[in-house]
Amino acid sequence: MTAAALSLTDRPRLRRGVRAATDPLTDETVLLFPEGVLILNETAAAVVRQCDGCHSVADVVQAVGEVYDDVAVEDVMSLLRDLIAQNLLVADRG
Repeated sequence: MTAAALSLTDRPRLRRGVRAATDPLTDETVLLFPEGVLILNETAAAVVRQCDGCHSVADVVQAVGEVYDDVAVEDVMSLLRDLIAQNLLVADRG
């Protein structure tokens, strides 16, 4: 599936070989992958924590919206599309 085809029923998860971790020096959430490290801001980290392959995109939006005000569906979907395009996430069809 292409990132552009992401739907609210898809279930995003970390791609094989990618893992989320906490940087011990900065306490920031990072994605570790064979080619490098991606430092996530607080809201991006909240989104990625929900990406376990069980939660749909709609579930992710709802969960993040419970913590942060004014979470736009399109903002979450845009982040997920970017992470899919960077080969850090995959989304299984829901």
